[in-house]
Order: sequence, then structure tokens, then C-alpha cells
Amino acid sequence: MDVMVLAGGLSHERDVSMRSGRRVQEELRDAGLKVSLHDVDSSLIPTLRSRSDVVVWPMLHGASGEDGSLQGLLELLDVPYVGTRAREARVAWVKSVAKAVFARDGIATPEYVTLPQSLFREVGAEHVIDAIVERIGLPLVVKPARGGSALGVTLVTERESMSRALVHCFAYGDTALVEAAVTGTEVAVSVLGTGADAEALPGVEITAEGAYDYDARYNPGRVEYFSPARLSEADASTVAETALAVHRNLGLRDLSRVDIILDDTGNAQVIDVNVTPGLTETSLLPQAVEASGRALGDVYTSIARAAFDRK
Repeated sequence: MDVMVLAGGLSHERDVSMRSGRRVQEELRDAGLKVSLHDVDSSLIPTLRSRSDVVVWPMLHGASGEDGSLQGLLELLDVPYVGTRAREARVAWVKSVAKAVFARDGIATPEYVTLPQSLFREVGAEHVIDAIVERIGLPLVVKPARGGSALGVTLVTERESMSRALVHCFAYGDTALVEAAVTGTEVAVSVLGTGADAEALPGVEITAEGAYDYDARYNPGRVEYFSPARLSEADASTVAETALAVHRNLGLRDLSRVDIILDDTGNAQVIDVNVTPGLTETSLLPQAVEASGRALGDVYTSIARAAFDRK
């Protein structure tokens, strides 16, 4: 088995993608596998066509790596790969669509509205903002309807800050998702496997000084992590079951990460789902693997082997 890790790309998250890709490469190489790191460029398809024993591990964050596009290409080429299939990745990538699936299946998620930038211009941004605040209330979270790594995300605690938050959001996408800000314990639950064989790893509790933004996520020092999360047995079971429900109901495969806020009533509210979770030195899935008592290299090898065997 020859593992090709795809990293880089042209999204806003290129740097994180490269860091994740290098870490996966190091772990697999240390575990004794033949592994290479490849960017997404014009040489990719000829390289894949020339290697019959390859399995691809996509580590591209952002649009082309998580919206099903790259997965669809690999399916066209009949190349086995790690992670969720193209169709299911498209559903998970659009936050409002994923939230609709959650609502259908009884999975709690904060109240929200999704609106394109064009609508704000056509009917007047201030009128739309007033309607949002009146209906959902404050505080609010403004984020791009597509995207990750907290890029373009703003916590809004007063009406006067909404315009600036929307401008920031629209720098990363043309559609905004505005949702109620839920207070409670923030926990990231990583899931390994597929379908009935999927398992939730120990939750990782996140405590940040200030916003848990892009800088806080990928630069050590601003965030304190507790792995496993400081939860009661009942609450730990609640977040694990919620993450498994998201993973299975969306049809995710091999690995995912579900971001949850356990509110003051003990209700697990799903904030986001990631089909290509970060695997850098500060990322949450590696911390969860270590909390489970397993070695990263062994887990990554099992993931790659399962993907290769699907061929």
C-alpha cells in the first residue's frame, strides 16, 4: 500500500492543510508505510494514473477539499481514498443543509437563518439586521455558510456590531449563516469508522481566552484543552451519542469531528461538523486519539488500510 497525502490547494486554509498533511505523513512514515505528500496541481491526475497500489488521504481544508469536488474526482479515477464520499461531503459542507438534516433527525442545533450578500443589498442591510435581532435575539454568531477553521466567524453581542461582522463574513463567502450563540461547555468529539462500526473518541473540552478563532486554533498558548473533557459520565455519553448520530445520519466515513456546546440544561447543541478535521500539532482529533490510549500512527494506518481495502 502506497499512501499519497494530498495537502495544500488554493483555499484560505492552505497553510493549515500543509501542516496537517505533513503530520499525517510523519505518523504514517514512522509506522513503516510508504507515504508521499502531494499538492493539488496539473501533475496530480497523471501521477495517480501511473500508480495502481495507491490510496489517497485528502488533507485539503476549505472548498475543493471538503465540498465533495476532490472526492468526486477521485471517484471518477477509481482511486481509493480516506474520508467521506463526494455526495455526503457536499451535504456536510453547506452548514445550513447539514443543520436541516440535524433538525429532521431530532439533533439539536442553534436557531439560525442563512442569507446571501445580494439580499442584504437588495432589501437594505439595516432592515435585515433588525429582523434577525428581533427574531433570534442577541448574542449571535455570524459565520460563512461554507468554510472552516473559524475564518470569517464573529461573536456579536450588540446590534451595532452586526454590520462589521457581516462584512468580515462576506470576505470568505457570499452567504452568511447567523445563529443564536449558545453558552455552555464547548466539546469537540472525533469519530472514527463508518456506519454501525463507527466509534466516538473521548471528547476534547475547549477553553479559550477570548474568541476561539483561527489564531487561537493553530497557535499554541491561547487555548487550554482538556482531554478527556471534564464532564460527568452522563454528559460525556450525551455528547458521544450526539456525535455518532451526526456521523451516521450524514453518512460520513472513516473520520470526522463534531463540534458541540453542552448548554446549561445538559442539551448537546451541534455547532459544526468537519469531514476533513485538522490533524496539526494543536488539532483536536489527535488529542482525542491520545486520550483513548492509542498511538496516532496505529490509528492512521488502520484508517488508510480500510480505505485501500475498499478498492
